[in-house]
Amino acid sequence: MEQNQTTQEEWKALLEAGQYLPLREKLNEDNPADVAEFLEELAPDKQLFLFRLLSRDMAAEAFSHLDNDTQEHIVHFITDQEVRQIIDDLFLDDTVDFLEEAPAELVEKVLRNTDRETRALINRFLRYPENSAGSLMTVEFVHLYENMTAGRAMQIIRRIGLDKETIYTCYVIDEQNRLVGVVPLRTLLLAEEETKVSELMEEDVIFVTTQDDQEEAAALFRKYSFMSLPVVDGIERLVGIITVDDIVDVIDEETTEDMEKMAALLPSDEEYLKTPVSRLAKNRIVWLCVLMVSGTLSSAIIGMYQPILDEVVQLATFIPILTGTGGNAGSQASAMIVRGMALDEVRPRDIFHVMGKEVQVGLICGVLLATINFIKQIIFSPSTDIMVDLTVSVSMGCVVVVAKAIGCVLPIAAKVCKLDPAIMAGPLITTVVDAVALLIFFHVAMWLVI
Repeated sequence: MEQNQTTQEEWKALLEAGQYLPLREKLNEDNPADVAEFLEELAPDKQLFLFRLLSRDMAAEAFSHLDNDTQEHIVHFITDQEVRQIIDDLFLDDTVDFLEEAPAELVEKVLRNTDRETRALINRFLRYPENSAGSLMTVEFVHLYENMTAGRAMQIIRRIGLDKETIYTCYVIDEQNRLVGVVPLRTLLLAEEETKVSELMEEDVIFVTTQDDQEEAAALFRKYSFMSLPVVDGIERLVGIITVDDIVDVIDEETTEDMEKMAALLPSDEEYLKTPVSRLAKNRIVWLCVLMVSGTLSSAIIGMYQPILDEVVQLATFIPILTGTGGNAGSQASAMIVRGMALDEVRPRDIFHVMGKEVQVGLICGVLLATINFIKQIIFSPSTDIMVDLTVSVSMGCVVVVAKAIGCVLPIAAKVCKLDPAIMAGPLITTVVDAVALLIFFHVAMWLVI
């Protein structure tokens, strides 16, 4: 990271000194992702100037790493010929990713500068549902036929491989373009030239369809450590592949979305520093209102049991620690279950197993917390009634057990109801557990103190 920062400072010094030829040489020799990062930090007028300094290959590669705003700015001001060069050198999936977010006039500018075949492919990709495997795939892959020899296959790879996004895994199709197998490049390299591809390929191929959700594809990459995954249509004809670099982006997006939902935020694709204050407020106010309204349940419960608080005023001072402990315990359980379901480690059918496990964890944690709290109260608050200390400690133990159970059940229930389990974590769990904690506390108090 420090080396990258030093390099970018050197580039900036060359730019400010007007030493454009040395700067051009250094940029074209470096990593496209680092060049893109440097471009994004420049003023808009300098972005365009620097982009035009890059070689054709570097310009296309760096463009694919730029954020949407910088991409749109560049495409808006460059000539049609420059647009044509970028699109010709970009992989199709990177072009589609840009067009999905671009305004209509830029989409029109790009499409009019592509050939008929590319334009047809782009339009087909743009028609796939958002966040589907079809919208994520690329058509730059190597396909072979099962009756080919290994020698012929290697000739094809050498001829077309440079224009493909990956050549490490080749896909085998029949005469109807149906996917029938997969063969690694390594296998072809080590095979005798006259060996048929059908003898080398693996026939048990794992694939997704164009309509499958991108999360399903991500789960397969995670489970099998794929570098690429084939995408087929409704009758299993091979139409594209998804590569691991695109799946990394998907995993980042899904993780960010889950984190935002767990924090009671409406998901947003925009970067924080580039998001207007009004949009940030809009993304937060909805859930804040929901939680505020649901929080009135706790106030109502306290109001119902006000006579108990009037009789034993000391009890009121322990409400925050009880509700806070319960909320934390519930959030721990829900976070683990949401993560487990995201990784396909936990399924709705596992609910009783999960509940049993979390209740056991709750019992251990609850007993320990109750004991520690009781000892703490005796040592540091000797003036407090011993029965009040016992009430708080017993309540705490019970609250932790119940909170763990609620924390694991609600995300699973959300999944069964076809909702995102992430919304049942964080503040929402805390709100539910607060109400339950108060009910437990007041009932224990009625039993031990009143």
